[in-house]
Amino acid sequence: MNIAHRSVDPSVAEMLQIADEEGISTPFSRAEITRPCPIGRRGNCCKMCFMGPCRLEGKTTVGLCGATLETVQARNLARMIAAGAAAHSDHGRSVVQTLIAVGEGKAPDFQIKDETKLRRLAAYLEVPIEGLSIQEIALKVGEKALAEWGKQKGELFMLRRAPQKRQELWRKLGVAPRGIDREIAETLHRTNMGTDQDAEHLLTQALRCSLVDGWGGSMLATDVSDILFGTPAPIVARSNFGAIEEDAVNIVIHGHDPTLAELLVVLSNDPDLLEYAKSKGASRINLLGMCCSGNELLMRHGVSIVGNFLQQELVISTGAVDAFVVDYQCIMQGIVEAATHSHTKVITTSPKVKITGATHIEFDEHRGMEIARLIMRTAIDNFPNRKRVHIPDVADELVAGFSHEYLAYMQGGVYRQSFRPLNDNIVNGRIRGVAGVVGCNNVHTFHDGSFINIIKELIHNDVMVAVTGCSTIACGKHGLLTPEVMGYAGPGLREVCEAIGIPPVLDMGSCVDNSRILTVLSQMATEGGLGEDISDLPAVGLAPEWMSEKALSIGTYFVASGVYTLFGVGSPVEGSPKVAELINKGWEEMTGGKLEFETDWTATVKKSLDHIDAKRKALGLEEYNPRRYEKRTGYCPGDCEPASLFAEGRYSRS
Repeated sequence: MNIAHRSVDPSVAEMLQIADEEGISTPFSRAEITRPCPIGRRGNCCKMCFMGPCRLEGKTTVGLCGATLETVQARNLARMIAAGAAAHSDHGRSVVQTLIAVGEGKAPDFQIKDETKLRRLAAYLEVPIEGLSIQEIALKVGEKALAEWGKQKGELFMLRRAPQKRQELWRKLGVAPRGIDREIAETLHRTNMGTDQDAEHLLTQALRCSLVDGWGGSMLATDVSDILFGTPAPIVARSNFGAIEEDAVNIVIHGHDPTLAELLVVLSNDPDLLEYAKSKGASRINLLGMCCSGNELLMRHGVSIVGNFLQQELVISTGAVDAFVVDYQCIMQGIVEAATHSHTKVITTSPKVKITGATHIEFDEHRGMEIARLIMRTAIDNFPNRKRVHIPDVADELVAGFSHEYLAYMQGGVYRQSFRPLNDNIVNGRIRGVAGVVGCNNVHTFHDGSFINIIKELIHNDVMVAVTGCSTIACGKHGLLTPEVMGYAGPGLREVCEAIGIPPVLDMGSCVDNSRILTVLSQMATEGGLGEDISDLPAVGLAPEWMSEKALSIGTYFVASGVYTLFGVGSPVEGSPKVAELINKGWEEMTGGKLEFETDWTATVKKSLDHIDAKRKALGLEEYNPRRYEKRTGYCPGDCEPASLFAEGRYSRS
């Protein structure tokens, strides 16, 4: 395996060398052996019944049932979107059920951390709260939110957070979703063999299904998580393998559900457990995050993030992880095999997930602290069993935790919160536009490379960037989530960021927190000066290293919301020019957004900037001039030493 061509991250290259020498399987080594099926990769395979699978290649233009390539491709894409929407929405359901348990007084280890946001959510859901206690409000809000999953008619309450013009368009198109579960089930029904067989009709339902994710399950997951665990504000933390400590009990939290993770944060400073850890020879308990469970801990508590999706087995391969605790989504089964080469104990915790060979300690919010304590003691007991330890000496500081509430606050303070300063600076050209760069890692790309290259180019061209999920972690590991990165930023963007005191790349959380980006775009559209709808904004969405069905759901709900969205790696509908046109030009005519797949990151940047400039022109804004602000007083060219806002105490440390 040519390690140098696998990842831009030097610590990943270092651990790949160790894994290769010790025969530890990783997604990188497996990619050398297992190649994608070229027919399935292009979307030309139908598995909807057992007369097949049917391969629509060459002279074979229809399946055994007569299904055309367009029907097959549209069904496959719609099913992937439904699966992604189901994953995010089931996450949201779990968090809402915890809120109900808190309201009922049956989850004593949890409490309401953000009462203001609870009252705001009550207003969105039309829950009367006058005269009620906070606990009673929590119960009523939780019950009303949970009803969104089973609703059979009407439309989701959270759609009202979109600009009015966007809501009217959804209703006109007939894509305003009813219940969350209803739209997912209907998509699966329509894609069953012998049911919906019109590509355009199938893809319209895919749009509606995706909206139950972004404006339903994910948005509720974000809001309720903030209510229970606290709304994020900027905080300093560390990232990469260097955050692992050789003399500490290292516990890695991986997955997407923040509920158990929140209790482990509390217990990591428990005096009795710390004393117990010292009795086993450890200096302390070191909690670390990975992927989106890690992002939740990062933005609320400053817990160090150790890596993203493709680093799972490599983290275990350090030999210093005493417990690898997982819940659901994005968890590779290969972690159990990797753990056989060390002492690491893999612990599954969700009732939805078991992995053969792993230890299962099922989490129940009603006995939360009891179960969290058992997991913590299990990790401590494993500390003396360590064998070989190798920890790359690579770590970066980062600033995390930019909720949409904080973004409004930082632009005007407590009494003048708004998005007017951001809009004004887009109008005057200091900021060219905005971009969300999100998504997974994919072993068929240069790990983290597309994220880093695209984001550097965007901020150099005065585009402010928001990141979530594995993109956040990639940026954190490469120094892009700090004020020190100003040297990469264009002069206009830099001036705005220095005035407000923020980095040009903003961490907005986990993958369900892409709903925060939707909220920001809605607030920008309703603030005035940049049109009336999300589709009017000089904005793009990018997923350059995507791999998951969840990413397709995210991308589609951004398209349905009016955003030009670009994916990297490759297209799951490559084999059908007709379907590719439907999700690009066809969806653009319907929604103002379009979905496009572009494998060349330099072309992605060019298309993004061209789109942003076209939107500026359509709004009647002055043409972007990259040199307009570069000679202003205080501008520091890229080769100077940027001032440290850490030293000034602008951000709290974890």
